[in-house]
Amino acid sequence: MQNKKTLAKNENARNDRGQAVSADLIAVVIAVTNGEPRVLTIGQGASALPSGPFELDHRSLQSGLRAWVERQTNHPLGYVEQLYTFADRDRIDDEHVRRVISISYLGLTREEQTEKSAAHGWRSWYDYFPWEDHRAGVPSVVPGILMPRLRVWADEADAPDTRHDRWQRAAVAFGFEARDWNEELVLQRYELLYEAALVAEAVRGSNVGSLSSTPGRSMIADHRRILATGIGRLRTKIKYRPVVFELMPPTFTFLQLQRTVEALAGRLVHKPNFRRLIEEQDLVEETGETMSDTGGRPAKRFRFRQTVLAERTVAGTKLPLSRV
Repeated sequence: MQNKKTLAKNENARNDRGQAVSADLIAVVIAVTNGEPRVLTIGQGASALPSGPFELDHRSLQSGLRAWVERQTNHPLGYVEQLYTFADRDRIDDEHVRRVISISYLGLTREEQTEKSAAHGWRSWYDYFPWEDHRAGVPSVVPGILMPRLRVWADEADAPDTRHDRWQRAAVAFGFEARDWNEELVLQRYELLYEAALVAEAVRGSNVGSLSSTPGRSMIADHRRILATGIGRLRTKIKYRPVVFELMPPTFTFLQLQRTVEALAGRLVHKPNFRRLIEEQDLVEETGETMSDTGGRPAKRFRFRQTVLAERTVAGTKLPLSRV
């Protein structure tokens, strides 16, 4: 029988283990450059998002995040909003037996505002999620690789109901069987591929064979999952808030604005309807200048009407999506 001292020692150990919680601050910093959505990364092979632990001398979570991003990338953050908090049990650090809580933030900026540094770099977010870019139609990776592999995964289930459920989830997420593609389901698609062990993060450290032929760059820990969350949030948000203008230069043409929205959505928009929606909401105003290197007649330059934010609630850019 254990004595009181031993019982107390074990209870203290359990308490220490239960209280071993730390918080990481992770930034998904997005820019659009030359019509390509890009994410700010650090580490060898652009495999990580800027991040660091929340420390006692940080005044707040957001100030701690800004400090880490600036320290790691020399880039001061502008627009920032909290994205999501990840605290799943599978995030336990095996070495230190502790629960790790990741508090992620979404930041919007312009790439040219960042100092060049070997410590960080910008990568197209389609390097990590090549199946998400539908601007030129359905990418070949979807029917050529993902669809047959997801079918195999679905058929591997023992129960008929499970096989049916797996395939229906895949069909809805990826637009199989003539279903519509929902550009907002970025996280759901990634997590489905994770569940099916079709992304490298799902088999890291296991005896499963190499996934070298599976498209998409991997990231450390669950950083690609967090990036997927940020992309999905931004794709949703541009439909009801004018956050896209945080990514635009001070002046721009309508075509530049359209290309930025299409880059983020991974879909083409109907040009006349898009222009009409922007004009109806009175989101932009002419600068009186033109841009002559557009390949045609000079295009008018516009700027975002900052006063619109104080005047009323605005609905965002909307996405009159092209089905062509």
